Amino acid sequence: MNVFDQMLSQYKAQSTDEQLHATHQVMQQITLAALYRAGFFSQAAFYGGTCLRIFYGLPRFSEDMDFSLLQPERTFKLENYFSAITEEFETLGRKVIITKKEKKSTSQIESAFLKDTTAVYNLKFTTDRSIKIKIEVDTKPPPGFMTEHKLLLLPFSFMTRCYSLTDLYAGKMHAFLFRNWKNRIKGRDWYDFEWFVRHNTVFNLEHFNQRAMQTGLAGQEQLSTRQFKAMLKEKIKQTNIDHVLADVRPFVQHSDALAIWSTDYFIQLVELMRFE
Repeated sequence: MNVFDQMLSQYKAQSTDEQLHATHQVMQQITLAALYRAGFFSQAAFYGGTCLRIFYGLPRFSEDMDFSLLQPERTFKLENYFSAITEEFETLGRKVIITKKEKKSTSQIESAFLKDTTAVYNLKFTTDRSIKIKIEVDTKPPPGFMTEHKLLLLPFSFMTRCYSLTDLYAGKMHAFLFRNWKNRIKGRDWYDFEWFVRHNTVFNLEHFNQRAMQTGLAGQEQLSTRQFKAMLKEKIKQTNIDHVLADVRPFVQHSDALAIWSTDYFIQLVELMRFE
């Protein structure tokens, strides 16, 4: 059994959907390994839902890979790492292609998560174009976040620089409040919010404020804890919980855990948040 198949077998997929998710996840790990080998994590960090799943145990599937430079750099090009990624896959017996995704015009809210300084790429198998992962790199990150190095053992032992949990939490709640995702609700943000509260994670309000101020979505004033909680509760009250559930169900294995979800449930979660 080669390394790729060894990695795939660890997921013990029982259905076509589970096999597809497992393949995505193996591709994500190989991509991280390639970036590590090429020195990418000396200037960038991994964040977002896929980072939470791979390194912090978030129990839901995540499609995309989100990275942030440690410092703004207008001249950065992910294309410089393409050969490292394709060579890593070829070493494991798989061929992939990477293409740059052209960004369409976006609203102010959408552009908070697809800024002019964010490059977007698709990574696909040459033999199966339906299996792909999207890679985004923010080349003008907001300040005030911390990182840590996390270990993976396959396809070889390597370290990935990741956002700290408290700053991943801040980024997630920025998305929760302001994301306008193709005019639909992204229920995965709500799932992640619940996960952070359940795990008693401390929320970094300062980094949240840095993000909100950079994108101009919360004015130029620092929100207090009271103001943040009031804004969050208002967002929850205005959102159709059925739309939230419809989005998240395909990404979780045990959807019966979502039965308790309601507007009141999430309002109570707000009161259970821990702040620095």
